[in-house]
Amino acid sequence: MKFSSKLSDGVHILAYVDILRDGDLSSNAIASSIESNPSLVRRMMSRLKKAGLLMSQPGKVAPKLGRPASEISLLDVYQAIEDNQKLLHIDEKTNPQCIVGGNIQQTLTEVYDHIQSDAEKSMSQISLQQIIDGILENNEKRKLSDSK
Repeated sequence: MKFSSKLSDGVHILAYVDILRDGDLSSNAIASSIESNPSLVRRMMSRLKKAGLLMSQPGKVAPKLGRPASEISLLDVYQAIEDNQKLLHIDEKTNPQCIVGGNIQQTLTEVYDHIQSDAEKSMSQISLQQIIDGILENNEKRKLSDSK
């Protein structure tokens, strides 16, 4: 099963821009952190900019958040970055003559829509600031354990 890491990478970009605001914010530096390529990072940054989550000026390598991290939800990033925003997908090729195959798609659609709604509600309650705080806290813990 193929899965997408776009949401993770989008959050990574925004957190990087905020945490390292006084450092190297080039697509090369961000790509190095993500272990991706700069052109992918530029495309993702463009989508984040279009959604108002990131701001940049032509000719300057100084992107910044489009609004405070506390006002950017995980759902905002998800909606900006993911092409297919459905978390779960139904097998559209089932036998309509079978009691299961003929009815499973509608049944699962209702169940999956409920799950999608719950997931989006949860994502809307998690801010980029909470994620940034977690990154910084984990970094401090790592530094402490490395110094022992």
